[in-house]
Amino acid sequence: MKPPPLLAALLLLLTFSPGAQAGAPLTLHPENPHYFQWRGRPVVIVSSGEHYGAVVNRAFDYHRYLETLAADGLNYTRIFTGAYVEPQGAFNIERNTLAPAPDQFLCPWARSAEPGNAMGGNKFDLKQWDAGYFTRLKDFVATASKKGVIVEVTLFCPMYEEMQWKISPMHAANNVNAVEAVDKHAVHTLDRSGGLLPHQEALVRKLVTELNPMDNVIFEICNEPYFGGVTMDWQHHIADVIVETERDLPHRHLIAQNIANKTAKIEKPHAAVSIFNFHYATPPDAVAENEALNKVIGDDETGFNGTDDLAYRTEAWDFILAGGGLFNHLDYSFVAGQEDGTFAYPKTQPGGGNPGFRKQMKVLREFMTGFDFIRMKPDHSVIHGGIPEGGTARVLVDPGKAIALYLQGGKTAATALRIGLPQGPWVAEWVNPLSGATSGKVEVQGGAVREIKVPAYEHDIALRITSGRPE
Repeated sequence: MKPPPLLAALLLLLTFSPGAQAGAPLTLHPENPHYFQWRGRPVVIVSSGEHYGAVVNRAFDYHRYLETLAADGLNYTRIFTGAYVEPQGAFNIERNTLAPAPDQFLCPWARSAEPGNAMGGNKFDLKQWDAGYFTRLKDFVATASKKGVIVEVTLFCPMYEEMQWKISPMHAANNVNAVEAVDKHAVHTLDRSGGLLPHQEALVRKLVTELNPMDNVIFEICNEPYFGGVTMDWQHHIADVIVETERDLPHRHLIAQNIANKTAKIEKPHAAVSIFNFHYATPPDAVAENEALNKVIGDDETGFNGTDDLAYRTEAWDFILAGGGLFNHLDYSFVAGQEDGTFAYPKTQPGGGNPGFRKQMKVLREFMTGFDFIRMKPDHSVIHGGIPEGGTARVLVDPGKAIALYLQGGKTAATALRIGLPQGPWVAEWVNPLSGATSGKVEVQGGAVREIKVPAYEHDIALRITSGRPE
């Protein structure tokens, strides 16, 4: 017999792993919903995380990985649930964490007694849960919570190519549940999935229920749904299932929707979605295009722009200083056996990541947290000239109190920025985004447009201006 909702919620809290219970979950900041609030403090998310296989790949030591993220000063990771998995060699990724060895693949569904799964071993039973998976998932999230790391749980992913679909537990050949043999582009639809929809709904309810006690979880509906036939009606339905499931549970978690690569104007958003994620969002047009939504805009995956740090560092600074609230680099230096992020991947990879790059991301995060950024909004009007020729500028302003500015590109010879400053003393300080090194603090008297000399820089530089006198 199903227990009453209140009793079910109490049982859930009592049976969750020791030490895992937390306070109110991550939410949008009540005073500026372009950013987050967590544990009573404003949060901007900046990270460089592994390729989403930390839970589904049993060979991956996630304790070491999360320790590395925390030690590097980063606060976010993204995981896939196991409804989608990749074969070795997919997308030319070396030692891909989302492509576990067949005997190391763990997913929410239990194995049946029937052999014949495409990845090896027995087929799956979509009506039975694998207890070991949920033990690992909950320990991962609880460990992340203790390390101050927020976890985005990406529920589904399109089947990009036939090879991904053929090894999915949802494929008719890989389970014992008599679902129909459907095309990979029909998997995430309301009316053509061949009986998969009830199993998808059950999976969402199970994941949402199991993780409800945690304060560091975001549920993302689907990775890159703009590929592979994923319909908008199906995405909205999954959002509804999340909301419905949490209605009788103690906590409500943020829901994210992945919108597009680069940018797109969001039309008719689902009311329950609080985070709109983009991939490869450079230049950061997605932020300005969707500012009026008053929700977090995220750049949730980077890549396909070489393996060097520069492209991804400038993407991160550009996006966050344009008003974005979330940046996550796809870091291929985290692999099974080198969960400290030291794997030297080949230049053929579709992206980057390394210990040095993560230090650069820490510089960005610390730069932002050095401001009362909840009070800041994009405002280019404070610049009255002097942007280096061929360069770009992003500006966040807390009127009368602070200016955060980021320059990239351009020639810096004999350049001086012309900045409009309100009356009173101001302090200007340049920051090197590569090293975090700062120039000496210089006092600037406000009350007019003032010139601030731009020091020589190779690729990019940031400027911190605050009201008051130097300490």
